[in-house]
Amino acid sequence: MMIPKLVLSLFALLYLLPLGIAAILHQSTGIGAEWWSADRSSAGHLPPAARHAPAVVRVFAAPTVRWRGIFAVHSWVVLKPEGAAAYTRYDYTAWGEPIRVNGFEADGRWFGRSPEVIFAADGDAAAAMIPRMQAAIDAYAWRHRGDYRAWPGPNSNTFVAAVLDAVPDAGATLPPTAIGKDYPYDGRWVRRTASGTGIRLSLGGYAGLTLGWVEGVEVNILGGVAGFDIRRPALKLPGLGRLGLRGAESA
Repeated sequence: MMIPKLVLSLFALLYLLPLGIAAILHQSTGIGAEWWSADRSSAGHLPPAARHAPAVVRVFAAPTVRWRGIFAVHSWVVLKPEGAAAYTRYDYTAWGEPIRVNGFEADGRWFGRSPEVIFAADGDAAAAMIPRMQAAIDAYAWRHRGDYRAWPGPNSNTFVAAVLDAVPDAGATLPPTAIGKDYPYDGRWVRRTASGTGIRLSLGGYAGLTLGWVEGVEVNILGGVAGFDIRRPALKLPGLGRLGLRGAESA
C-alpha cells in the first residue's frame, strides 16, 4: 500500500500542484475571451533584417491561446540567410496549410503573450545550420491539411522539434511546456535527443522518458513533463516550465 500512496503523492506534487499554480498565474494575465484581438506586434527581440547582414536562426516559444496557455507553449522557427533583407518565420498551425510561412511578425507576440528566445545563432554558426533546417522543413512529413493534432501531436512543438533534430550541434532543446515535442514525428519511438546528447523513449507522445546532458531528465505523462536539469540546474514542472537557471541556448 505504501508504494501506490507514494506514487499518488508524487503525481499530485509534481503534476497537479504545478498545473493549479499555472492556472492561477494564467488567469492573472487578463488575456481571456478576446484573445483574437490581442497584440501580435513585434516584441523587439530581433534587429531590423535589412540592417543586419549576418545570418540569423531563432527559435521562439510563447504561451498558447486561451486555457491551453495554462500548460502549453506554441513554438516557431525564424531563419535569415546572410545578406537576406527579411526574416522568414515558420509556424505549424491548426488552420489552413499546417506549415505557415510569415503568417505573423517574426518575433511577434503570440496573441498578447511575449515570446521567449529558446535558441539563438548568428553569423557563421547560423549560416551552417540554415540549409539543414530548411531541408528538414521541406521534408517534414506531417504537412497536409488535417495532419495537425493539438494533443499529443503532431503540433507546433512537434514541428520545431523535428527541425532542431536536423542540427544536433546546436545543442538546443524545447522547454518542458512544449507539449508535443516528444511526439514521434518520424515513427521512431526510441531515438537520440535533438541535442544528440541522450536518448528519448516516447509511447506515441502519451508518455515517455528523456535522458540527456542538454535535456536533463524528463518524465512525460500525458504530455505533461516533470524532471530536472543538471547541466543548468533547474526543476522542470508541468505548466510552470523551468524553475532555476534560465537563458536561451546560443551558438
